[in-house]
Amino acid sequence: MQEELSRSELTRDLFVSDIGFFPHARHHYRERPEGSNSHIFIFCSDGEGWIELDQQKAFSLTQNHLAVIPAKTPHRYGASTHEPWSIYWFHLQGDHAAAFMRIYRMDAGPVHLPIGALSKFKEVFDQCYVLLSDKTYSLPIHTHVSQSVRQLISGIGISAGGTAKDKKRKQYLEHAIRYMNDRLEDSIKLPELAKHTGLSKQHLILLFNEETGFPPIEYFLRMKIQKAAQMLSLTSLSIKEVAANIGITDPYYFSRLFKKITGSAPTAYRNVPKG
Repeated sequence: MQEELSRSELTRDLFVSDIGFFPHARHHYRERPEGSNSHIFIFCSDGEGWIELDQQKAFSLTQNHLAVIPAKTPHRYGASTHEPWSIYWFHLQGDHAAAFMRIYRMDAGPVHLPIGALSKFKEVFDQCYVLLSDKTYSLPIHTHVSQSVRQLISGIGISAGGTAKDKKRKQYLEHAIRYMNDRLEDSIKLPELAKHTGLSKQHLILLFNEETGFPPIEYFLRMKIQKAAQMLSLTSLSIKEVAANIGITDPYYFSRLFKKITGSAPTAYRNVPKG
């Protein structure tokens, strides 16, 4: 398949040769003394790890950071022993992969993904992963994935840059979302969040609407439901216990909210095969 992709007019300049997700990768370690024939993109969504390139000093890769290992570069990398990383990764081949890295300086060190780029990355990655898993040997599917990854990389390159004003906005947003994430089992009111962030309520609402597409409290509810979905998939907790873990005491309200946001009732969501 890779030989076909390297010849096809629409994929030969950039195509995905490998892709995967490794959650809580305890004891994860890879070493390639001769390097790889692909450019390796590693995004750390949780925990921490390290990467060493060409026998130079290793650097850390922490949550919400993306690192790129250029092709033919000797390297090794591994998960932290105390807080092993969860990583999304893919390998790219083709001349345009290197060109993208150069123009957006992705080979200069880890790139921090702001909130907007973070959600886009996961959305595109999941779509590409599912498509390639279902139809590994389909040239049309690989062509679509190639174009999706082009957009993804250029989007990351643009969003990770920006003016000082843009970066300040992202800092406010990330500060607010960290505050939310630490309180998923509680309730938060808009004045409380605005005070913590240091913005007026109107400014905070405008910021969230522009960057996430949702006002702050609705975004907070979606974060709660995302956590609930993870618990439904990964634990045997009852619906009532899952609801309580995200600060909702009424399981009927929880079920209505869950279905409104995900499109599925909690029990139906739990019963859908994952992976």
